[in-house]
Amino acid sequence: MARVKRAVNAQKKRRTLLEAASGYRGQRSRLYRKAKEQVLHSMQYAYRDRRDRKGDFRQLWITRINAGARANGMTYNRLIQGLRLAGVEVDRKILADMAVNDATAFAAIVEIARVAVAAEGTGGAAAQAA
Repeated sequence: MARVKRAVNAQKKRRTLLEAASGYRGQRSRLYRKAKEQVLHSMQYAYRDRRDRKGDFRQLWITRINAGARANGMTYNRLIQGLRLAGVEVDRKILADMAVNDATAFAAIVEIARVAVAAEGTGGAAAQAA
């Protein structure tokens, strides 16, 4: 059986892992075993948090849309209901951007939703008071 010499590959493997662990505190950035453990955990956190980020952004968009809707005298859920009834297909990312950067266009969309909710007759307490 032929002799297998792995020194170069082993050193490269250790070096790349220790480079990935640079910036960690203490032994986790210097000792191979500790660094390997921490890098594996870090990769798990990164995988999990890439998925969590989607929900975080959706939550941010909803908060911004709700603030813009309330500034125009409407709640978030009535706005979304009105947009569905009116057949307006604008996603939350774009709505949130409009609420922050283009208040006049957002106010026009709120008005479209308000008309659709009033026509449907499901305006809740606001419709009963009016």
